[in-house]
Amino acid sequence: MEALQVIVERTLGSMGYELVELEMVQNGLLRVFIDSPAGIQIEDCERVSRQLSHVLAVDDVDYQRLEVSSPGLDRPLHKAADFVRFAGAEVSLRLKRPFEGRRNFEGVLTIEPEERFGLELVDDAQRQAAQKSGKTRGRKVATRGKAAGKTGKSAGGPDAGAVDAGAGDGQAASAGRKLVFALDEVDRARLVPKVKF
Repeated sequence: MEALQVIVERTLGSMGYELVELEMVQNGLLRVFIDSPAGIQIEDCERVSRQLSHVLAVDDVDYQRLEVSSPGLDRPLHKAADFVRFAGAEVSLRLKRPFEGRRNFEGVLTIEPEERFGLELVDDAQRQAAQKSGKTRGRKVATRGKAAGKTGKSAGGPDAGAVDAGAGDGQAASAGRKLVFALDEVDRARLVPKVKF
């Protein structure tokens, strides 16, 4: 899988896209989730699907069907660059180990000193207000069969003082709490979907 990830990342990078996630699931389905600063349209998925089909055929990668998609409204955050790019966005975070009796937090993502990040915790009223002003970004998907492609810090949890009264500004400032963490303390993180009607 690592070799496949290198192939896909190299191909996407040359096309101006970023690999968000790569999955090989049952029945030979290969799923590739892509992103770019400008967002992803169906045409981007189709373009990447065509190019990857050719590259994977040349490298003799064993798969049956290729699916290329945007990461959707709840885009996962994996790398430090993801956390930097989405600073200021609302994020759902799950820690590897509990902190103050819980592992799941939601708040506005911030950049902190010493290669750490913060979450200005958001309460339900703030979340509802934020959802009313959020922007939509739907998931775009392109699929292609293989045959068609050939032709056509520690895991001990955040520091004890990581939740501070009065920390941060913006919408979450009134909540007065901020969780500060390192990436290796994070089990998973995703953007909180924002839908505008």
